Amino acid sequence: MSSQVTAPDAAPADLELPRPPGAVRRFFGAHLLLVDSLVAGVYLVPTLADGIYEMTKGSSWEVALRVILTAIAGAALFARRWYPRAVFAIALIVLVLSVFIGRNVDFVPTVFALYALAVYRSARSAWIAYAITAVATIGVLVITELLVPVHRFAPLSTDAVPSGFAALSFCTVAVLVGTNAGNRRRYLDALIDRARQLARERDQQAEIATAAERSRVAREMHDIVSHSLTVMITLADGSAGLVTTAPQRSAETMRLVAETGRSALGDMRRLLGVLRAGDEEAAVHAPQPGLGELGELVERFRAAGLPVRITVSGTAPTDVGQQLTVFRVVQEALTNILRHGALATAATVTIEFGDDRIRLVVEDDATVHTGSVQGSGSGLLGLRERVALYGGTLEAGPRRGGGWRVVTDFPAVRPVGAPSPAASSSAPPVSAPAREPEPDPRSPE
Repeated sequence: MSSQVTAPDAAPADLELPRPPGAVRRFFGAHLLLVDSLVAGVYLVPTLADGIYEMTKGSSWEVALRVILTAIAGAALFARRWYPRAVFAIALIVLVLSVFIGRNVDFVPTVFALYALAVYRSARSAWIAYAITAVATIGVLVITELLVPVHRFAPLSTDAVPSGFAALSFCTVAVLVGTNAGNRRRYLDALIDRARQLARERDQQAEIATAAERSRVAREMHDIVSHSLTVMITLADGSAGLVTTAPQRSAETMRLVAETGRSALGDMRRLLGVLRAGDEEAAVHAPQPGLGELGELVERFRAAGLPVRITVSGTAPTDVGQQLTVFRVVQEALTNILRHGALATAATVTIEFGDDRIRLVVEDDATVHTGSVQGSGSGLLGLRERVALYGGTLEAGPRRGGGWRVVTDFPAVRPVGAPSPAASSSAPPVSAPAREPEPDPRSPE
């Protein structure tokens, strides 16, 4: 089975890893073909030279076969990086046949094959191959020693015991060195792979954070633009109808349009200022309306011709995020009434700050919800996301008897050291006084 082999200490291009030490190692790592040629040459040159010299003295099939096996083993060394098991099998065959044909133990290809197994496969594979090599070497040497006394086999050029000891010693060194080099290579590969994973996770977290920030900015931008433009359009329509009959009221209405536009423009500038990197001052002035701005919000809708009655009971939370959520829910609900419920004669906002939960109800009495401006539904979706951040729910739909109703309920966040529930529940409910409905500027007097 083939596998892709890279140079030692190689690293992916997208990771800024330090350059591996050693000029010689880096050179050979970048020229693998040169290394393979040197390895094959170390074995082939002297072995082939000896075989050719033997053939010049007297040709025989044994010498010719030995030369052929040498050439095959040398050529196989070029593939030891990709097919180390196959190369080991060829080297083992050469080792065994060399004892019977060449009268010596040709263990050099086996040494390179064992080293390749340890580096490019695993230490376990190398030691298993070493055990096979030891058994094969000892076996053929024992066989030759048994055949020599009966004159069925010529003795080896060297004694069997020193030859076997030398072969197994070199093989042992090859396995140990290869195991050390292979473990180092596998350890570096694991580190590089881990670095890849960390870089990928970092990029994913950055993308998630970017998407979350985009969603937050989109929600804020929708709340600012949708509310302000709806109020401005309503006031402008009313002013157009009052131009001929009540020019003073028309001028006052247009001043409200300009004021609403300036306020929206300022909110948008502060919101976009948060996106500028390093602009800490802009971040401090980010638009974070709270319960203190509810009165101004209600007055703005009343000026647009929507009679609004607001009732607040209980102790409001000090958490800025929850105050912003309450403000945005009221703003979006009233904007939808102004946009789609032109027939509404009254709108009611009820906010109940309980000991552990916050409940908010916005409803109107419009029998039919229609309008020239059709919404995309992203406003309610953004509100549900806001409320879901605190583990709450938001329901919107028609109510009995006509009209529309928005109900929000989510747990309250209380700071450490807040008043006890008993003390909080004993506080009298706070109700904003109802304001008499003003003439609708959307229709002429």
